[in-house]
Amino acid sequence: MSLAQRKRQLVADELTEAALQLLAVKGFDAVTVDEIVATAGVSKRTFFRYFASKEDVVVQFLAEMGDGIRAELAARPAGEPPSVALRHAVSVPIDACTDHPDHTERALRVVRLILRTPALHGRFLERRSQWGDDLTAELAERLGLDPVADLYPRLAAGMALTAFDVTLRRWSAGEAATENPTDLVARAFTVIAPALDAGERRMGQPSASVKQAALSASAG
Repeated sequence: MSLAQRKRQLVADELTEAALQLLAVKGFDAVTVDEIVATAGVSKRTFFRYFASKEDVVVQFLAEMGDGIRAELAARPAGEPPSVALRHAVSVPIDACTDHPDHTERALRVVRLILRTPALHGRFLERRSQWGDDLTAELAERLGLDPVADLYPRLAAGMALTAFDVTLRRWSAGEAATENPTDLVARAFTVIAPALDAGERRMGQPSASVKQAALSASAG
């Protein structure tokens, strides 16, 4: 990136961090844009150059999270089993939450904010749907499949994101986090890995009924 782009990214990151932490601590409805810009040390005009509203801060944060998941799947080795590639992909935001003790508590507050605020949870579900489309397209390209005609990419992406959802909900349940989210996502994929990898191995193989019909036709 150019110097100007890096500066813009730095300002956006500072605004996002200030907004998310204020929202998580005080609650979505209690925080104003004035408080966010005062905490970030920028003007209100600067805020609106980057975000349309305080809700937009969360939406863009979720969009960037989805971009990171897709990018990681695209970067995984070509011969890697789908369960391993998808686990690494959805672990990107999870690992970012736990790469430092200070990050874990802040990230947990943000997760609880999103899951417990109806307006933000609705936007999360919208973005998650987009993540599903993106992962489906990426997985189909990775495996040489048609993302529309073949069932596997959509089903596999859905299973991976369900594991992600279960991890977030389990981790954020109650008033104190007692489980490590990285361990939780690994355990979730232990459950779904056999189905993911068995389904991938069966791709392109005709069913028993199709095989029998082919044999009967050749015999006739």
